[in-house]
Amino acid sequence: MSFAAPLVLLGLLLVPALIYAYLRLQRRRTAAVAAFTSARLATSAMPRRPGFRRHVAMAAFGLALLVLIVAAARPQAKVSAPVKRSSVMLLIDTSGSMASTDVAPTRLDAVRSAANRFLDRVPSQVSVGLMAFTKTPTVTVAPTSDRETLRSDLAHLRPGGGTAIGTALQSTLRILTGMPAAKRPPAAIVLLSDGTSDAGIDQLTQAREAGRVHVPIYTVSLGTTSGTITVPNGHGGTAVHQATPDPQALAQIAQASGGHAYTAASAGNLSAVYDHLGVQLGRRTVKQEITASFAGVGLALLLVGCALTLRWLRRLI
Repeated sequence: MSFAAPLVLLGLLLVPALIYAYLRLQRRRTAAVAAFTSARLATSAMPRRPGFRRHVAMAAFGLALLVLIVAAARPQAKVSAPVKRSSVMLLIDTSGSMASTDVAPTRLDAVRSAANRFLDRVPSQVSVGLMAFTKTPTVTVAPTSDRETLRSDLAHLRPGGGTAIGTALQSTLRILTGMPAAKRPPAAIVLLSDGTSDAGIDQLTQAREAGRVHVPIYTVSLGTTSGTITVPNGHGGTAVHQATPDPQALAQIAQASGGHAYTAASAGNLSAVYDHLGVQLGRRTVKQEITASFAGVGLALLLVGCALTLRWLRRLI
């Protein structure tokens, strides 16, 4: 919890001083009664003394003062609130390694299926765009609320070519940061790749730039160490090449941008990741002032103190 006006909390120093003054006053009252009234006459002169009850009432007043001082400092709490408007770019690796069948039926098919699941879960106020990339990025859909167009373009993605993650990140950031920061809605990138980049600019440099402009990158690493692809060998035949993923590279991208890294070794796990992202990207942590709650508690304690003093002491204070 934080405070918008923390200097007001210095008023809490008054509470111990008031407690000390109250205790001194009680001692003086006790001494005055003892000086002018004998022990045998005290019972007949004051047959219904409030005793400890008057301390209960004053404790309520003391607590009320403490809570109201805290309320005056305008306390704030971090809460999860719905995002009213935001943009998310799905950045999908369509290089040749995405044809590997270690994630059934293929890595790219698993991404396509899970992306559709993501579109089912992400809130309607989040605009979603789609960029496919090999050695060069291709914007298929700019951030939009038109989910059907996104689904149609997802269905037409085909694997083939090299991988340039850094170049794709640079192009995506240009789209998401195309307006002044003050007017720009919250944005994020969801990068799906096997993590092995073999062309383009440095991906970590672009990840750090994403962090600087407050665009977190959520990475999803696809594939297993047993992944292979079949490619032409140039002699009329084919050859089998390893397509080993690099989750560590994607984790570094996520960390540098302030995002989060996930792995998905199967289509089922990938769908679970998207379920989580769909909820996460639809909400953000914000500071919310909770002054009214503290003020309400303080006033309630004041009323309790007044009620107790009226009932037990036949006076307000």
